[in-house]
Amino acid sequence: MVSFVAFSGATVAVRQSKIFLTYKIRDWFNAVFLGFLGTYLYYILLYFGYANAQGLEVLVLQYSWPIFIVLLSIFILKEKLTLKRALAVFLGFLGVVLVLTKGNFAQIHLDNYFVDILVLIAALTFGLFSVLSKKVHLEPYTMITIYFLTATVASFVSMLWLSDFSLPTKDALVPILVNGLLVNGFSYIFWIKALKKAEASFVAPFVFLTPVLAALYLIIFFREPLLPVYGLGLLAVIVGGLLNREKSTNIS
Repeated sequence: MVSFVAFSGATVAVRQSKIFLTYKIRDWFNAVFLGFLGTYLYYILLYFGYANAQGLEVLVLQYSWPIFIVLLSIFILKEKLTLKRALAVFLGFLGVVLVLTKGNFAQIHLDNYFVDILVLIAALTFGLFSVLSKKVHLEPYTMITIYFLTATVASFVSMLWLSDFSLPTKDALVPILVNGLLVNGFSYIFWIKALKKAEASFVAPFVFLTPVLAALYLIIFFREPLLPVYGLGLLAVIVGGLLNREKSTNIS
């Protein structure tokens, strides 16, 4: 069994290396640039925000990136912004804010202007990364590999320049691995595939389901109290999704 897995892994590695060799310099430049945007710069700015501002404040601003995707897709991809799609984005964002604040909007204090602007730049960066990824016609798995190789190199250089190397603690190791495999692994593959299959402005509003599902997971697995406002937030996101159900074609 071990030999079979090793052979399969070697086969995949050889196949991927052959794909790499077919890429032109322009393909590599585009993939590395997008990797720098979406898998390095976005997270550096975002984590800086979490380290220096209120978590709720950063979360709300962070989920503005689907809005940036819709806006950028109009200018870069020449997609049309319909009234239904605009309402879908508005309702989706409203649902997110309702869930994150538990209906108490007064919890949001946008008074750390420097950090808030950096988080908004992070959201804009990921929006730009997503929109431009539609214009790169490379195989998705290879794209993701290049993206995270770029992030690895850039992060290593940043660490040497601005910080020091330290091993994660035992308590932090599992969350780091889960975050790397799921949040920064499979999710990127699914996201790139979704962007390849449909218009960016069509896919973006469905991202607003993320914090709503997170709240449901907290209720199911950690026995968090079920608040009526969660249902209202979920309803807003679902209605937005229904408004956004119009047929979309891939125009990239």
